[in-house]
Amino acid sequence: MRRTLLTLSAVLLTAVASIMVYVQPSSAATGLHVSGTKIVEANGQEFVMRGVNHPHVWYTGQTSSFANIKALGANTVRVVLGSGKRWGPSTDVASVISLCKQNKLICVLEAHDTTGYGEEGAAASLDEAVNYWISQKSALAGQENYVVINIGNEPIGNTNAAQWIDATANAVKKMRANGFEHLLMVDAPNWGQDWQYVMRDNAQTVLDADTRHNTVLSIHMYSVFNTAAGIVDYLNRFQAKGWPLVIGEFGWRFNSGEVDDETIVAEARARGIGYLAWSWSGNSDPILDMTLGFDPNQLTTWGKRIFEGPNGIKATAKEATIFGGTTTPTPTPTPTPNPQDCSATYKVVGQWAGGFQAEVRVTAGSSAIKGWTVTWTYANGQVVTNAWNATVSGSGSSVTARNMSYNGNLAAGAGTTFGFLGSWNGSNSVPTPSCTAV
Repeated sequence: MRRTLLTLSAVLLTAVASIMVYVQPSSAATGLHVSGTKIVEANGQEFVMRGVNHPHVWYTGQTSSFANIKALGANTVRVVLGSGKRWGPSTDVASVISLCKQNKLICVLEAHDTTGYGEEGAAASLDEAVNYWISQKSALAGQENYVVINIGNEPIGNTNAAQWIDATANAVKKMRANGFEHLLMVDAPNWGQDWQYVMRDNAQTVLDADTRHNTVLSIHMYSVFNTAAGIVDYLNRFQAKGWPLVIGEFGWRFNSGEVDDETIVAEARARGIGYLAWSWSGNSDPILDMTLGFDPNQLTTWGKRIFEGPNGIKATAKEATIFGGTTTPTPTPTPTPNPQDCSATYKVVGQWAGGFQAEVRVTAGSSAIKGWTVTWTYANGQVVTNAWNATVSGSGSSVTARNMSYNGNLAAGAGTTFGFLGSWNGSNSVPTPSCTAV
């Protein structure tokens, strides 16, 4: 009996030891990895992607683009590669990684051939994309501090979008079974835009498929995301579930029906979410080009918005510490007064138990302006519930209001007002708003 007990004790100790070996702390991850909803480096320092997409597979001679993208402030570049099914094959992965490292850019590598699979007849499957990554493993091994593998671009179209769940989970499993330790990125179905909410509602299955627990989800935001309310709701749902997310592609509001890029970058900054705008140059539809002919000295309107905007790359990007970047957050610079700035005043025009109505007046400065953004922070937990004459979004206690298409242009000294309803509990103190002309 004593011998049996000793044997049982030994078995139990062995089982406990195996569990202890299996459950490793997140600090044991290799290179870039997921920690909660965030991406962090091997040293635990948070890394927030701020960069653009570069269509390398179609313009392999544009190698100077890596240095030019870095010079404009980016800390990440998402590089378009081909598996050989439709484009490529890209066999220059080692050279691409070297260009990223030389220019102190984190490299997100993506196989573009999977775009629209199931609806686009020529598209590669995610399994075929994994086979491509396996063929390039020698170039990728040991680069976990510098490289994120985006398994396949927009891997499922609008036909049977639900197949994304198993296809993506199996692709992640196959990557891990073949020894890849890298941070993996997976795109949503519906050509990346997830308008049927397959990723939004089922991503846990994919995350659970990763034995390394090192996968980040990626949403592409174009015309499906043309309102602030839709963008905020989508991001809120991922945040509430504790899922890691980046905005892997997005365009800009070049007309009223297109993506609300201003809300995207503002919300990304407030939430610490990475974003990678599409794209540097070379689009068949040049409205999405950030530069003319890959020339960094000729930024387009879109390029200026993404690099020079108040929530753009120059204002918010922080270099990865693996390249020597600072390990402490860079303080937000105080805006320099500009004669084109505007001012804003906030007043409560009605209040009742638990609710109130407020009005904000925006006034242009000494010069005419073409648009405005007003921000303020509530001190007592107030929440905006409905607004008019402005697009209003919130993140915690911070609120951002942007002009509508009809009230953004203001002559020097001219003004406009917008209003909203809100809720309060205990106190309804009046915040001090700030206004920026755009």
